[in-house]
Amino acid sequence: MSDLKNSELSDVGLASRNSSVPHTAETQNSQTPDAQDSAFQEPAPSANANRYEPVTAVRRFPPPVADIHPDRSLGWLKRLWPLVAAHKPLVVIGVIGGLVGLGTQVAVPLAARQAIDVAEAAASGSLAFWIWMLGALGVARIIFSIAYRYSLFKLAFRIDTELRILIYNHLGRLSFSYYDRTQSGDVISRANSDIRSIQIFFSFAPIAVIAILSFVFSFTAMLLIHVPLALVAMSTLPWVHYFGMRFRRVVFPLSWIAQARMAEVAAIVDENVNGTRVVKSFAAEKQQIRILSKSAQRLQWAATATAEARARFNPLIEALPRISMALMLLYGGWLVIEDQTTVGTLFAFMAYVLMLQMPFRLVGFLLTQGQRAAASAKRIYEVLDEQPEVVEAPDAQTLEQCDGELRFEDVWFAYPQYPKADEDLEADEAPETTEPSQNGQGSQNGQAGQGRQASQDVLRGFNLHVKPGETVALVGATGSGKSTIARLLARFYDIDRGAVLVDSQDVRDLQVASLRHHVGMVFDEPFLFSESLADNIAYGRPDASQPDIQAAAKAAQAHDFIQALPKGYDTVVGERGYTLSGGQRQRVALARTLLERPQILILDDATSAVDVHVEAQIHSALKQQLKGRTTILISHRLSTIALADRVVLLRDGKVSAEGTHEELLESEPYYAQVLTDTSADSNAAGAAITVAAAANTAAAATTATPAQMPATPLEGPA
Repeated sequence: MSDLKNSELSDVGLASRNSSVPHTAETQNSQTPDAQDSAFQEPAPSANANRYEPVTAVRRFPPPVADIHPDRSLGWLKRLWPLVAAHKPLVVIGVIGGLVGLGTQVAVPLAARQAIDVAEAAASGSLAFWIWMLGALGVARIIFSIAYRYSLFKLAFRIDTELRILIYNHLGRLSFSYYDRTQSGDVISRANSDIRSIQIFFSFAPIAVIAILSFVFSFTAMLLIHVPLALVAMSTLPWVHYFGMRFRRVVFPLSWIAQARMAEVAAIVDENVNGTRVVKSFAAEKQQIRILSKSAQRLQWAATATAEARARFNPLIEALPRISMALMLLYGGWLVIEDQTTVGTLFAFMAYVLMLQMPFRLVGFLLTQGQRAAASAKRIYEVLDEQPEVVEAPDAQTLEQCDGELRFEDVWFAYPQYPKADEDLEADEAPETTEPSQNGQGSQNGQAGQGRQASQDVLRGFNLHVKPGETVALVGATGSGKSTIARLLARFYDIDRGAVLVDSQDVRDLQVASLRHHVGMVFDEPFLFSESLADNIAYGRPDASQPDIQAAAKAAQAHDFIQALPKGYDTVVGERGYTLSGGQRQRVALARTLLERPQILILDDATSAVDVHVEAQIHSALKQQLKGRTTILISHRLSTIALADRVVLLRDGKVSAEGTHEELLESEPYYAQVLTDTSADSNAAGAAITVAAAANTAAAATTATPAQMPATPLEGPA
């Protein structure tokens, strides 16, 4: 609304981007008068919060106590050991409980042997002692088994939780270039199903280890009782080892392939869920089903091959102990008949052989799950070993106070690791070579003029100076580098050559969090979370009060449509906010940024989906919001360009011309051509360029080629 009260605008003006940053005399003096008079209240800083992070809630759960081992040459278990060793009490309780419980289990057949032999002797003694002994062993077995199972399962789930936190934290530190080349479904698969495989391994592997130890203890007890009978009982052990090793060699690569193809299926599903509107609009459901079917069949092959390997080897591994039991009964029965051993001894051997069957049964499971966990761990380590390309310098400075002066000095940049597929897409103009950057920051991009064609660079010697508090509009054809400039300013990427300066400080010398604290960006395709509208607006300031949120929404012309919703500000939007229209999403995103009040504001086609009447009201409010704030406007709409103090025309990755809108119309035919290419938007915004201005443009373009000339006269305000 054009008559928006100044008090409401002032309220939004003081909304600090970081609620946890205390006001000082310097920061207050740097704010605009309307900001100083605001009713917004700054909350007390949280002791646990980074002062440049928006989240001020107190941490409810402790962070991971350790990280994986950085040495990539170690095995996956050794790399994971620091996480395991960090929970020593659980490990100690589990080990002690398991060993004591195992000892009681092994002692039961020995006590039963003595009881049977005593009973066989009829009058030689009482069974009462051995009955009490067996009862005590049973109770001890229950207690210690509960202790070791509980502690080890708890350890497994803690490792699961900490791995998830580690990988999520690391994903937050990775640069944008990683996400440019990585499918989201693959990342989700690694952070979910792969970690789940490790958790399952740690949940059941200790049980398998205890079972294997019971094999060792039982075999030792059998040797102490009767060596020949023990050797007969273990006669099939070498074959178990042989088939187990063959099984391991077959299953490991299959497990890796299966996990990778599960990630492939997850990526396809993720893309179809997020792009369901595109799929349905092109009636491409059957085509996507075919793609998913092909990927699912590839996964089916890997899963079937794994199941086939298990079907071949697991029955052999589990059947061999039964063969040894048959041989033992045959030989042991003959020994009893010949009075060379007792019935109690034969019973003890049978009990031990039955105990030995569990380790043999778990060997197949342990091998299968172990190989799956190993493959999953390596996929997780691939993410955790990925190094961010944008890294803070060890002596990085904190940008405490920002005046908003911006300088781009001879900036060269190309997006890393992207094949050039479409000249209309900035991100597709990528290098084919990688060379170190001059600044020594380890940029993955090459430098222009060093074995790389100039057409691969998005920016080619870009220079621009923006004064504090100035509003500059960037205008250029698609692919000219407008959005790239905004990304470089917030240091989403590192430049290849030159310098980007904020208040005369190179952004590479500043702490990233403090830099982005002062830079607010509103994109043309806003992202909303599946939360309430109030939570979406307060995303940068979770502690913001309801009046603050409403004031920001009013400034962005979002208050009225929000109030008309059934639950108002408590309305939960669908995934990515698709239950709202494009213009409504843009207004909510604009309110989210206005609530944070950055000193540097970047509007990247932020009102491209908003109708002309609402846009006029937003611009009326923005005129107040832009006072004292450095603003970069990226738009082709004349109504948005009219907000700028200066217009900068980009062409081929550099500044082609700059001046006021009227000056560029008169002197730059390419500027008129760019506006002509988006004349539909200009007309929708109610803008017109006069016929006289168009004639002046044509006169100034007498040397221009036909392709450079405007297609039609432009109309707009004088």
